[in-house]
Amino acid sequence: MPVAPKRPCTAHVQPPCRNKTTKGGLCYVHLRQLKATHDARRPTAAQRGYDQAWRDTRAAYLKAHPYCECDQCIQLPEWERPLATDVDHRDGQGPNGIRGHDWTNLRSMTHAHHSRRTARDQGFARGKGMANP
Repeated sequence: MPVAPKRPCTAHVQPPCRNKTTKGGLCYVHLRQLKATHDARRPTAAQRGYDQAWRDTRAAYLKAHPYCECDQCIQLPEWERPLATDVDHRDGQGPNGIRGHDWTNLRSMTHAHHSRRTARDQGFARGKGMANP
């Protein structure tokens, strides 16, 4: 099977970037710069509500609900479910939301299932055909 030729970087810089990328879009250098700019503007975890109070709530919830409670896993018997590592907010508002520490708004999930749900809810998974955990 033929391999697609590498395409030029699409970064809007002067002089034009001469680096190549295999999937179109930005080269590795400009992609890293874009991520660094985004991360510099993003509030810290504590500013987003993931502080000691949240860590305490999370630890207590995981102790009481040690197995994944995503839509796929909840249908399995508890002894077949994987161990949870993350706690998800059903309303998607995080710990700063109105129900941030309300246990009825929380569910335990594996990291992979939580990442998949977050990507889907925040629009990163559009068109990827991902399952609904």
